[in-house]
Amino acid sequence: MKKYILSLLFLAVLATVSLSAQAQKMELKSNQSQYATYELRADLGMLNDRDKELIDIFIQISEIMDKIFWQQSFGIDYQKKLQEIKDPSLRRLANIHYGAWDRLNGNKPFLPGYGNKPAGAYFYPEDMTKEEFEKIKGPLKTSPYTVIQRSPKGSLNVVPYHTAYKSELERVYNLLEKAIPMTENEGMRKYLELRREALRSDDYTESDMAWMDMKDSRLDFVFGPIENHEDGLFGYKTAYEALVLVKDEKWSSRLAYFTEMLPELQQMLPCDEKYKKERPGTNNEINIYDVLYYAGNCNAGGKTITVNLPNNEKIQLERGTRRLQLKNAMKAKYDAILTPIAKEMISEKQLDHVKFDAFFNNVCFHEIAHGLGAKKTITNKGTVRDALQNQYNAWEEAKADICGLFVVKSLIERGDIPDISVEEAYVTFLASILQNVRFGITEDHGTANIMCFNYMINNGAFIRDNQGKYLVNVDKMQKAINEWAALILKTQGDGNYKFAESYAAKNGTMQPELAKDLKRLDRAQIPIDITFKQGQKYLNIKTSKETQLPTFMDNKIDPFKTDKK
Repeated sequence: MKKYILSLLFLAVLATVSLSAQAQKMELKSNQSQYATYELRADLGMLNDRDKELIDIFIQISEIMDKIFWQQSFGIDYQKKLQEIKDPSLRRLANIHYGAWDRLNGNKPFLPGYGNKPAGAYFYPEDMTKEEFEKIKGPLKTSPYTVIQRSPKGSLNVVPYHTAYKSELERVYNLLEKAIPMTENEGMRKYLELRREALRSDDYTESDMAWMDMKDSRLDFVFGPIENHEDGLFGYKTAYEALVLVKDEKWSSRLAYFTEMLPELQQMLPCDEKYKKERPGTNNEINIYDVLYYAGNCNAGGKTITVNLPNNEKIQLERGTRRLQLKNAMKAKYDAILTPIAKEMISEKQLDHVKFDAFFNNVCFHEIAHGLGAKKTITNKGTVRDALQNQYNAWEEAKADICGLFVVKSLIERGDIPDISVEEAYVTFLASILQNVRFGITEDHGTANIMCFNYMINNGAFIRDNQGKYLVNVDKMQKAINEWAALILKTQGDGNYKFAESYAAKNGTMQPELAKDLKRLDRAQIPIDITFKQGQKYLNIKTSKETQLPTFMDNKIDPFKTDKK
């Protein structure tokens, strides 16, 4: 009898393990379906052979940027870690997220044996405390272009990027030596020359200025250490990335009208005059591009569909920024994600108000709004970025969202945007929020959207009906936009870190009712984002043997391979 009971217990354990394994497999399958695969292609018919050779070299440089970001996001031994992943489904997810943590699900670990993602990624030792960091002497510890490493004796050392990633950057330098003489556009050539030197000095100011002046090049190439979102510990360190782009001349010319409007838009903002005294730089541009290649930080998890650079506040104040909208990636997300989300979540009364033109304008003016408001605090706390520290990114994205929508509404009413209505802008904005909050609260854009959603629904701007679908109350929406924008602009202008932190902690979390509604999107297997099949072969460009470098794919780890079993 005892043996019989033990046998039953053994069978029960086997059944539990089997069910657990089956559940994990189902969860992996669900995670796989969250990403719609898109081939990055573009019409290159207007380019000559030299342009296409440059694209080839730019892609090779991008692959090196990708390798450096892997080190920053998953550790210097990232290749060994990836080789240890035997399950192709897990391997694909690791390639999508550049590590073991789901960037669109609160950085939840999905690889066995991994705990929470290090807050400071791999810019700092995993065991470093904030107290240890504060004791490091010298200003370079907070530089965007240094890493903190622990010596064999246990002390902390500040290491410049050009030293930490020397071998990779030397390869980039050599590729730029080949590219620069081939470059016919004077602005592009100057930018590449200065960027080449910046790789060795970690001083990117002059190359950023040259990139600002690069107005008439058919090609664009954004590469280097740029955004600081990956550093969740202090927000100091920048991550490597790259985008290879080709300009859409027709669409770009349609947006030229708005390039000189920033000072006027600044004065339209619904806030106290003292928060809009700064005069934004007028040397701004908005152009439309098709993206040919993503690498590094901009390719991790959620894919960017806009570029608003440089991040240097001094350049922004003096010269403004360049705003690049990535049309083919934007349309891919709208078709694969936003449209099915709207059908599932937006009331049928307003479903026909979800429009791509509204989505396009909302995204464009989100980027424009990054240049609005205060860059320096009015309370002598320095720049807004320095004053708000790790809260800066979420609040800056919140500002861009709501002030961008405010500007769209204002320009529609003035007749400057004739193709869409205010209601279409609002309803499409709501659909976008319902997509973006799926990123989770640990991602800056997600936190910004959750704060916005909570503010709007608490003030009656968004309404949930009995079927769990959402619609916009246009009148209350207009009032809520003004008040939410005013609160954000005040928080930034005052540099009020304590308020920013406490408000985000209280209002930057998803309420149970919304979380329940969003589960419908998972059950409907609506993608949360897109992944790319990209590279020279998708652009019909041959790789030169003289410049060909080993790529990550040479490690036989195919991010698009799936388990056929």
